[in-house]
Amino acid sequence: MGAEFIKRAKDEAEVAEAELRARVAAMLAHLRREGDEAALAFAREFDAWTGPVVVPSDEIAAAGDDLPDQLKDDIRYAHENIAAFARAQRASMSETEVELRPGLRVGQRLIPVAAVGAYVPGGRYCHIASALMTVTTAREAGVGHVAAATPPRRGGVPAAVLYALNVAGADRILALGGVQGIAALSFGLFGLPRADMIVGPGNAYVAEAKRQLFGEVGIDMVAGPTDCLVIADATADPELVAADLVGQAEHGPTSPVWLVTDSRDLAARVGALVPRLIACLPEVNRDAAEAAWGARGEIILCSDREAMAAEADRIAPEHLHVQAADLDWWRRRLRSYGALFLGAEATVAFGDKASGTNHVLPTSGAARYTGGLSVLKFLKAVTWQEVSPEALRDLAAVTARISRYEGMEGHARSADIRLEKFFPDETFRLR
Repeated sequence: MGAEFIKRAKDEAEVAEAELRARVAAMLAHLRREGDEAALAFAREFDAWTGPVVVPSDEIAAAGDDLPDQLKDDIRYAHENIAAFARAQRASMSETEVELRPGLRVGQRLIPVAAVGAYVPGGRYCHIASALMTVTTAREAGVGHVAAATPPRRGGVPAAVLYALNVAGADRILALGGVQGIAALSFGLFGLPRADMIVGPGNAYVAEAKRQLFGEVGIDMVAGPTDCLVIADATADPELVAADLVGQAEHGPTSPVWLVTDSRDLAARVGALVPRLIACLPEVNRDAAEAAWGARGEIILCSDREAMAAEADRIAPEHLHVQAADLDWWRRRLRSYGALFLGAEATVAFGDKASGTNHVLPTSGAARYTGGLSVLKFLKAVTWQEVSPEALRDLAAVTARISRYEGMEGHARSADIRLEKFFPDETFRLR
């Protein structure tokens, strides 16, 4: 048996992608042409926001005044973990220099980009963790200027998000969401430097704006709806597995969640528990999780652990949680995921909020070829080389011969002339 679907997702509704792309393209063109005024008009239209777009420094400083001390402590705890892990990532990559042959020295430098724009989504939830994940990581990479944009609610940017952005080290904060927020960061509106990179999750309009601007600016990825896959064998606790699926389903109706198991009994028990746990959620969470589980939830029964691992690699989920025996085997075997969570003690929510690894991760199967946001995304690995006369003879001759074989005579002559200039007393067969 390969894989048997105990519960299968419904066919995805066709999305009017052409209409979305055209709408975003028109908005970006208008924002590029009209600048700040267009952004202000879109803020009024989409967010009913008429307040200042650049959040005043005194408002940022006062953001924590009315927040509970425990929440502020928790934000600092999460920030410390995210920053520490980012520093460890940065230390794992170093500048290098090597002499490949006598007189041929080459090397690598790591140069942070100059300016980053971090988008923090709005919507039904208050995304404190997204504020920490993006800005903190850019800061630890050594980025010179980090600006953030986030949709205002009635009364402005939520105080907890402002506090988190301030703790993370944002230089400027814009109360601006959607396409206009991405454009403001990219085009350098409202006095910002033009961003070299745009990072952070968002809705379909935000993702499309990033996709269309890619090339003009760098981006972390084009992210789709968040997703989660749980691998569980007969040793797993069905209640924990069900709770973890529900926790990720509450992201929204388009968020896929999968259970992959080799236990028919566990599949049945989890399938019965999930609706009950969803029913106990507050209304806004319940509606989102119910829609996601109903339309996008799957339970897949496999013959053995190798078939389970193969199924996980095929799906390449954003979040992959293993609740099964022999965790070392799974850690070595699994290859395609954005972030891996090992054991019943772990949960995806830890990575989403506070454990330190980044939660901006590849979705929709992109984990087959890329990882998530890290300090390395903000660093340009650039190379240099230096050639002494000792290496020049062979290097120039090889370059000239390869160039001529390719038909690139100009390249060949740029090598030839160095032999003539630096070794005037020697005779070389140059043609």
